[in-house]
Amino acid sequence: MLFVRSEVVMHLVQLRFCVGGCAACLVLCLLSASAGAQGERRLSTFDLTYTLKLDARDPAVRRRIWDETHFVTSIQGLVNRKQPRLYVYLVGEENGRIDRFWMERLRAPGAWLADWKLEPLPDLKALVQTFRADIKGLVVYDERVPATSNVASTAAGVEDLACVRYDPSPNSLYHWLTAAADGPKLPVKLRLLEPDGSVLFTGRGTIPDSATRSTGSAKCDAYLWAKARYLDTGLCDARYMAYYLDAYWIGHPEGYVPNHTLSNHDYYIARKAFFFDLLPWNDETPVDDRTQPVGTDEETLRTLLRSAWNRTRGKVMISVGGFVPWAWKYTDFHNTRKNSPNGAGEEGAGGKHEGVPTEWRYAEILSCFNAYMDADAIGLCAMANASIHALHPLEKRYPQKKPTLADLKARGLVLADGRVAPKSYVAIYGGDYDAASWLYQRLPDIWNDPARGQIPIGWAFDPNLADRFATGMDWTRKTATPQDLFISGDSGAGYLNPGNLVLPRAYSGLPSGLAAWTEHCRTYFDRWDLSLTGFVIDGYAPGMTDAVKDAYAKFSPDGIIGQKVPRIGMHGSMPILQMESDLNDPASGAATVLSHCSLNQPEFFMYRTILWSPTDLKKMMDRVHQSTEGAGVEFVDPYTLMLLVKQHYAGPDHGVSKPSPASLPPPGQKANLWSVRYGNTVTGNSGLIPGCDPRDLFGGHFGFLESHDLILFAENKPEGFTHWITWKTARPMRLESLQLYAHGDDNTGKREFSSFRLYARNASTGKWDLVHTFAPSRHPYPFEASGTSLLHSYTLPTSIKAQEFRGEFVQAKAPDGTVVGPRVIELMGIGTVAE
Repeated sequence: MLFVRSEVVMHLVQLRFCVGGCAACLVLCLLSASAGAQGERRLSTFDLTYTLKLDARDPAVRRRIWDETHFVTSIQGLVNRKQPRLYVYLVGEENGRIDRFWMERLRAPGAWLADWKLEPLPDLKALVQTFRADIKGLVVYDERVPATSNVASTAAGVEDLACVRYDPSPNSLYHWLTAAADGPKLPVKLRLLEPDGSVLFTGRGTIPDSATRSTGSAKCDAYLWAKARYLDTGLCDARYMAYYLDAYWIGHPEGYVPNHTLSNHDYYIARKAFFFDLLPWNDETPVDDRTQPVGTDEETLRTLLRSAWNRTRGKVMISVGGFVPWAWKYTDFHNTRKNSPNGAGEEGAGGKHEGVPTEWRYAEILSCFNAYMDADAIGLCAMANASIHALHPLEKRYPQKKPTLADLKARGLVLADGRVAPKSYVAIYGGDYDAASWLYQRLPDIWNDPARGQIPIGWAFDPNLADRFATGMDWTRKTATPQDLFISGDSGAGYLNPGNLVLPRAYSGLPSGLAAWTEHCRTYFDRWDLSLTGFVIDGYAPGMTDAVKDAYAKFSPDGIIGQKVPRIGMHGSMPILQMESDLNDPASGAATVLSHCSLNQPEFFMYRTILWSPTDLKKMMDRVHQSTEGAGVEFVDPYTLMLLVKQHYAGPDHGVSKPSPASLPPPGQKANLWSVRYGNTVTGNSGLIPGCDPRDLFGGHFGFLESHDLILFAENKPEGFTHWITWKTARPMRLESLQLYAHGDDNTGKREFSSFRLYARNASTGKWDLVHTFAPSRHPYPFEASGTSLLHSYTLPTSIKAQEFRGEFVQAKAPDGTVVGPRVIELMGIGTVAE
């Protein structure tokens, strides 16, 4: 999910809150009342795109951006609970292109809001006047404790309050709302600071309004105060939580302005959700709270999740919107950035962990509490109007036409005798759509792409995205072509790690949540006619047990593609496949697909693409088909792919759990006889990093680390340690030459070996005979210009006859003194079957 932020050019404009006067507002209110009396359906609109043109480098201006966006969004959450009443324009370049696109869809002929009258609100005064009856008052928060901005959003949803930052200066929004002569003089119902303006949450003594000892963190005290007031008491709806960047943004407003994600709050305020922003690691302090005891953020996160679990009694799943704010906090992103606007002196996001590990850590913790992500990750994190899109009417069921065995036979993919035709079958996972915000921003372009409908794509839209974005989910189903097939994305009806649904649940110790997850997914899968899970992400969690696979078979009987699963196989009647490496662009993607193609037997591959357009996918497929090797590649949809896997493993040709290896070439024909394709088997090896499979050294795709087709030898071995692996060919061979593929870490000299030795077992003596020794000429290794990572190629002076081999890799030390296990991509032994 991790993506670089988009940037926009912002222009300075005059600071002001509203235009027009009270007379205009009075007329507006009278018109609204008259319209309501006549039964005319009206939808107010408010244009926030002016905040995109302000100069956020000015501290006063960025406070205005934050204040006005938060205030408007909080009101939107209150008024859109039962019907559409307020729509805002904000997301999409500088004119709110994305929000305007979806308004056009909502008002297209025959669409849901086609007959509704739009009523633009010219300024904040008109906004307050229009919805004054819905606002019970203000919740005022303290910028000095940024977490109180999230506490304010929680309070807003529960107590029907509008959010505003405390700022008594004459030009502030707070002053206008509460004290200005021309302002609405809204009452302050909740103040998250002392009456005299001093800090309420200090991180000392006891947590306010309680006898509970302070955590030592003002930030965490604020969240625990809110937990006691709203979550423990059941005033919040514990089925909804929201992880969004707090007021820390005011001091760090880099990138596209809506990435502050305030516009995402409306849906969660409408649902009375609990908001938070906490570091998921317990081995460092967060960049926004350096003085807290190490681990306080992580402990607070688990405490909040446990409270939500207690309220739901573990019977239902908990939806958590938002994502780790990785570009601002909690990761090692951009540690070269200097001179933060608030003068704090921090550089970058201030963490010591990379982005993906931080994502995985967060996912681990959520999963242990029956919680899953709707993962609004920075890059496409901004979404507006979800409180309206959530109300879009849906059909009871959205059936799709999936392939049958008869269809595959008619296409020649399954032969008359039931065998799968010998081709390389490739399906595309069109992702990553485990976040409503990503779908919201990306659909206007990908769904109107001219190439859509010309190629098979498995659109990995998590079905739970309909909770926030029913508009888009409904539209795609009603406009899909026969080439558009829908599967779930990560990891079903929401992103979590299934391995942490069952005992032992490391971060919670709670009972199994598997039954709740199964029922949750079955409900969504039934409505959207899904029966295939496109990608199960395990991250740092344990892999799927048989019990977890049994559960998936109940709602995903047509298969699962996973991370920590066997390369290919069956679990009962459910086919299983391991996800291949991500494809990055059409050229390299085509090369990756071609590198795995085979004409000897059926092969099956699922590749993940992230935010690719149908045009780029078609370019990649065309490149494959235009190559000589591409003749054996068949691009299919994911349902076809998994049905072929099932037929290959359980059909009449095999009826067993493993297909037979390809036939050995006839004597005299050269081939890479060390390949697992020809029945080569690994007989032993020294330690590998968990997730590696030794068969991947010989052309396999069984492990789940990196690109799935390499091995990483064990860590923490001294310089000079000998890592080893032994293997046996299907029949004795005459070895004529060998090729060794390997590379280290980014030309740093890490993960390299100092020498390689090849042995062959002497059939007469039973001893290992040294065949060849190779030492790289320099470190870091030189890379081939072709980018194949071919490190060494050697032709033996005289061929040798053998069936058992041993490779040894001597541990090297990197120039910086680091000693980590070497990475080896592949070993190839070219020769002929011995007569």
